[in-house]
Amino acid sequence: MTRAIEIDEYHQALSPSDREICELLAAEIERELPDATGKVWHAHPVWFLDGNPIVGYSRLKHAVRLLFWSGQSFDEPGLAPEGTFQAAEARYLDVSEVDRETLIRWLAAARDIQWDYEHIRTNRGLVKRTEF
Repeated sequence: MTRAIEIDEYHQALSPSDREICELLAAEIERELPDATGKVWHAHPVWFLDGNPIVGYSRLKHAVRLLFWSGQSFDEPGLAPEGTFQAAEARYLDVSEVDRETLIRWLAAARDIQWDYEHIRTNRGLVKRTEF
C-alpha cells in the first residue's frame, strides 16, 4: 500500500514529537488494515474500508488523538467514548505511550466491528451496525 501524499504532508506540518507518534500510528494502521484506503478527510488522516471511516488521528491542543469510529463497541479497554455516536479515542503525548499490542487489538476490532457512517445521511442521522 502506498500512503497518500496528503498524509505525509500532514505529518510534515507537525512538531517532531507529534510526527513520531503519527508516523507510528500510520505504519501500524497500514500494516494491520492493508485493504483500507487512507486520505486526509476533514483536515485529518483517516482510513476507510468500503467507504466507511474506520480509524484516524488528529493533533489536538495537548495531544495526538487516535479515533475509532466504532470504538465504543469494541470489547477492549483503554478507549474513551467520544461524541454522540459510537466513536472512541485514545490520546498520546509521547510515542512511548503507544502500546503496539493494544493498538493491534484495536485495529483488529475496527476491521470486524463497524457502524455504517457512510450512509448516515440516508439513514436520517442514525448509525447502523454493519455485519462482516
